Amino acid sequence: MKIVVAALTAPTAMNGVSRHAVNLVTALLQSDSISDVHFICGSWQKEMFRHAFREDNPRVHTHFVELRGRGMSRLAWYYWELPHIAAQLEADVVHFACPVPLRAGAFRCATVVSLHDLYPFDLPENFGAVKSFVTRAIMARCVRNVEALACVSQSTRLSVQKWFPEQAPVAVTICNVVEPDRSLRIEAFGPISTGRTFLLCVAQHRANKNVALAVRILDSLIQNRILPRSSQLVVVGIPGPETQNIRDVVRHLKLEQNVLFLNGLADAELQWCYRHCKLLLAPSTTEGFGLPVAEAMLAGCPVVCSDIPAFREIGGEACHYVVAGSDPASLYANKISQVLPLPRPAPIPFPQLSARVVGRQYAELYAKLACCGVSDFWYATATRT
Repeated sequence: MKIVVAALTAPTAMNGVSRHAVNLVTALLQSDSISDVHFICGSWQKEMFRHAFREDNPRVHTHFVELRGRGMSRLAWYYWELPHIAAQLEADVVHFACPVPLRAGAFRCATVVSLHDLYPFDLPENFGAVKSFVTRAIMARCVRNVEALACVSQSTRLSVQKWFPEQAPVAVTICNVVEPDRSLRIEAFGPISTGRTFLLCVAQHRANKNVALAVRILDSLIQNRILPRSSQLVVVGIPGPETQNIRDVVRHLKLEQNVLFLNGLADAELQWCYRHCKLLLAPSTTEGFGLPVAEAMLAGCPVVCSDIPAFREIGGEACHYVVAGSDPASLYANKISQVLPLPRPAPIPFPQLSARVVGRQYAELYAKLACCGVSDFWYATATRT
């Protein structure tokens, strides 16, 4: 089978969607039934994806698209140009790394979209009034016009059942790849002083990530002398709608020297952070998957996180959960004070999330789409749920 993975997104630094796209290609290469993978991204993403695939593989073909802008021109490219490109490449399946605008019936092959979450419907404040309206419209059109919805977690699949019950029969759960990092190990990371106490928060600056709460938690830990005054909160994630609010909280609490904002880290640098932080702090109000939690567990890093379904799905009994309450900063500070004296946990593997297992699941999905009619796939999926 020939697969096109469409991964044109606006950011130039790695985020959850771009990392998913890379891991998707890595997983597909584990399956002998995949003859070619055409990975399509924007020219502005060239540096980000330049070394994304760690081995030269003749089955991978990377295409960089030149556009005048990353906004409307990118959306128009998905709507008008990609169907012709897929036909020229003789694709059996086009897989979108995230929801994009689609024309019904535009593709001669099967189409799949990865659904990481349904934030535009579950949490519209993540985007603002205008952008949330546009994002909802794009997601709704995409969900209704593809042949299959690949949900990265059962939590996301349940959201599909809530918001798009008519599409639920074509939704399947195929989780993200979570494997030990194979990049060269580094022994020092310049932005963080060796030996300095720090908590790690891997999150984009969006409302659901609760980064402002993470800042208040650090303040509570310092004020109650649970952590030294010199301790840091290291926030790894691209800026977003909440950036100004987060920085305002930092200034209000006079923590400018204690909060470090980073983005675009290489895999080796992020792994260094997991290995050397006191713990991963993840106070999200909602999540689609919770990749940082899984990566932290895999690295043997303690995790203190909100008690939400996506984190429970990944973390099981291994994480330290905080139930929502009226004074969340104090609740987290109390939990962290209990966790800090504990021995560092052993790394927890996720064999069910290996590239080989996930690649096989995608290959099976593609084969059903390519070899049977859409109505047949709909029926087969519906009878299995």
